Amino acid sequence: MKRKKLVVGNWKLHGSLLENQRLLNRLKQELPALSGVDTAVCLPFVYLHQAQTVLQDSGIGWGAQNVSQFTEGAFTSCISAKMVAEFGCTYTIIGHSERRALKLESNQVATKRLLNALHAGLTPIFCVGETLDERDGHMAELIVRNQMLNVVYGLDDEAFALAKKFNMVIAYEPVWAIGTGEHATPEQAQRMHAFIRMMVAERDREFAEHIRIVYGGSMAPHNAHSLLSMPDIDGGLIGRAALVAEDFIAICQTANQCLAQKTAALEPSPPAFSQ
Repeated sequence: MKRKKLVVGNWKLHGSLLENQRLLNRLKQELPALSGVDTAVCLPFVYLHQAQTVLQDSGIGWGAQNVSQFTEGAFTSCISAKMVAEFGCTYTIIGHSERRALKLESNQVATKRLLNALHAGLTPIFCVGETLDERDGHMAELIVRNQMLNVVYGLDDEAFALAKKFNMVIAYEPVWAIGTGEHATPEQAQRMHAFIRMMVAERDREFAEHIRIVYGGSMAPHNAHSLLSMPDIDGGLIGRAALVAEDFIAICQTANQCLAQKTAALEPSPPAFSQ
């Protein structure tokens, strides 16, 4: 199955109006020429209007790093999915490990955020992944399965149809590899991506073939090709490298090349010429 690659920059708590302008302008110069990869940046809420202004009609998407589990009401400082959508966002990150750790966000709360994103017409990037202790304790698949259960079985038919309609993305982010410079080996990442795809197939085999599962554990220019060459790794959720134009562009170029190589491999060989 040929799935178009997706590379999304997660800027986290970084940025300024001047720095953003420089970075976004550079991306706008380089990325639209890459036809084999979808690209996007997820910025702090306060910069969404700037992204909308700079990236409009560029082919580069933009999105938020989270949305509230509430739709409206007396919830000071919360920002709803509908508010985010008004800034032209395509994507929003949901359930990132830093949210789960810093804000003690549960699987149930993450699912509520996911539902609100879908009902607002956004494409959620739903994050799952294990800590180092959980991996060392041979619990990695169990942890990821528990995080995925609310997606696979917790969505009713209407919500699951929206997930398919808006091309929900799953991001596998081994927590021990985020911001540490460590990363899962391509083989480790591939096994977990295949496991996640198998879980989606428990609910809908066709969707499992089409859903994009991206890797979110310290992908950088030096390891992007080995990761993106794996059959079930459909792109990356990029943290640190997304803040450096040359690094992010290089990863996107690698994703573009990997899809081209996969396409060439899938094409039937021409018939042998016989005299």
